[in-house]
Order: sequence, then structure tokens, then C-alpha cells
Amino acid sequence: MATPLSQSPAAFIRANLKLEPVPSLPGVVLYTAHPGSRLSRLITPDDAAPYWAYQWAGGLALSQHILTHREEVRGKRVLDLGAGSGLVGIIAAKLGAQASAAEIDLNGRAAITLNAAANGITLPLVDVDIEGDALTHIDLILGGDVFYLENVARRMLPFLQRCAAAGIEVLIGDPGRRDLPIDRLTAIATYPVGDVGDARDTKHRVGTVYRLYA
Repeated sequence: MATPLSQSPAAFIRANLKLEPVPSLPGVVLYTAHPGSRLSRLITPDDAAPYWAYQWAGGLALSQHILTHREEVRGKRVLDLGAGSGLVGIIAAKLGAQASAAEIDLNGRAAITLNAAANGITLPLVDVDIEGDALTHIDLILGGDVFYLENVARRMLPFLQRCAAAGIEVLIGDPGRRDLPIDRLTAIATYPVGDVGDARDTKHRVGTVYRLYA
């Protein structure tokens, strides 16, 4: 069991993670875990796994996609759903979107605020209930790696379908995980994402961007 910290999650992240550039995204930096971070000191049995401390294939693919197709986000109200590190929302904000981020992990929320500040932007945190109604006042949802576990995927798909039915555009980034609802998605682009996240045994991984329809 982790020992309670005498410092806040934000102070721990600043002191123990490295602010590093994202190789595939010039000019972007993130607080990233390394072998000396000892994240177990931050995590208790009730906490989620520290997904926010790493780069992931789906988020990297979405980031590359909106950089390539800036018109997808510029001037729009964009939500980075299940934001993790906040990478996708940070890129969207840099491209002129009214971006916000939703993340339930308190440590992740601290990381998002720090990462946004390190990249010279603000990324407001919002609460989203995926068991609830479709969102309002959002034009585009960007969901990187939101189908990573079966129990999450089972709840996530109906929520995103409700949002799509309400007229919100939904883009998903994923490397092709088992629980991805591929029959409900249309692939629109593929990007190299390298040796990241849960695939450290390969340098040739790709992430695909999908459009979800109601």
C-alpha cells in the first residue's frame, strides 16, 4: 500500500516526473514518468492506474490528425474526453479551439493543469457523467484511448452515441484494442505513433483515427 504523501499531487509530479518533449509533436512537452518516478508513492489501491503519466497511441494519433487537419478544431468547442495527460486538448487549444478536458483521476487532473501551463495554455477541467445525457455546448469530442478496458468501453459507447445523435462530432483515436467497437466506427486516417504506452516492444505501432456515427 502506498504511504500517504506529505505533498500535493501537483508538487509530486513537478518533483518526480520529467518535463519532456513529445517526439512526434514538436514544441509540445509533457510531465512523463521514468524509472525513478516511483509512482507507487502517489497511487493508493483506490486510485486508477497512472495513465496520465505516459503517452498513448490513440492520443498521439488524434494529436497528429488535428495538426494535419486544423479546420477540425479551430474555433470549435472541443472536449478532450478521458484526457489523461491532457495532450489532445493541449494541441486543440494551441490550434485555436475552445478546448476543455474531462478526467476523473485526481492525479490526472493535476497533471493536465501542469502540462497545460508548461505548454503556455489553459485547459479548463470539466466534469462529465458518461452515464448521463448527451453533452451540450460542445461541437467536437476527441476521445483518445477511451476503449482501453471492457467495462469502460461498455459504458463509453452508448454515451458517445448519444452525443453523436445530438449533433456532436466524435473522433476516436485507438491502436486497435480488443474492445474497440470497430463496427460502429469509420476509419479516416492512420498515423505512426512509435514505441509508447502499452506497446514498448515495438517501434512500428500505428494509431488510427475513427469517426463515430449515431
